[in-house]
Amino acid sequence: MVSAAEPAGLAHPLPGAIGLSHLSAYDWEAADGVCGGSPHLHLVCTEAYVVTGGRGAVQTLSPDGYRDIPLEAGSLAWFTPGTVHRMVQGGDLRITVLMQNSGLPEAGDAVFTFPPEVLADPGRYAAAASLPPGTGPETAAAARRRRDLAVEGYLVLREALVAGDNGPYLEFQRAAARIVRDKVPTWQALWREGALATAERTGAQLDALAAGDPAYLGEATAHEAAPTRLGGFGMCGRRDEYALPGTTLPHQGK
Repeated sequence: MVSAAEPAGLAHPLPGAIGLSHLSAYDWEAADGVCGGSPHLHLVCTEAYVVTGGRGAVQTLSPDGYRDIPLEAGSLAWFTPGTVHRMVQGGDLRITVLMQNSGLPEAGDAVFTFPPEVLADPGRYAAAASLPPGTGPETAAAARRRRDLAVEGYLVLREALVAGDNGPYLEFQRAAARIVRDKVPTWQALWREGALATAERTGAQLDALAAGDPAYLGEATAHEAAPTRLGGFGMCGRRDEYALPGTTLPHQGK
């Protein structure tokens, strides 16, 4: 059992060992005339959007079909593992992203909806998914090419799902699982040191309270943080990040 007084694993993560970032949706127009981000899914993490300004939508593909969820200031939307999602710009859309299992998305939990021939070739997938460092024009152009390739595969999945054929969508999920399989041992270690250790620490605190021993409260403290990277090119848009316990910067996902 984790000690109630001594943090285990990654010290002082955000509440619930979540990840947090801020996004401004891309305003690049895609092949279907829609401006927005790169469609993708997460394998083991639920993601939430808290809209802080502007308007837009999030398009999702899941076993319950295709949805277009409107977003405006104050909106909250979230999607569970396996849900393909695409953030759509409607006008100065800005969101705060809350991500389950901080550290896992940054370690490659997200997979782009690239066409099947790209998903089938690990080397080709890695090349298409990666970006050059920095925030200059070269990185912007690479991020846009990556987005366009993801939209190309996404539109095929969406058309089939709307027509009642979930075969391509299910095959994409299987392909995504194959792509990340070798990363799972690393994810398991991050989860044990982060989200699991946080939950176990709460259990230890409850046990201490039940025993009439609140000594762990002597470890109480406060923390603060400011963004450590502004305007990075993420999956959905320009991304402000925090170098907090559990994250592995630079971000390789959103």
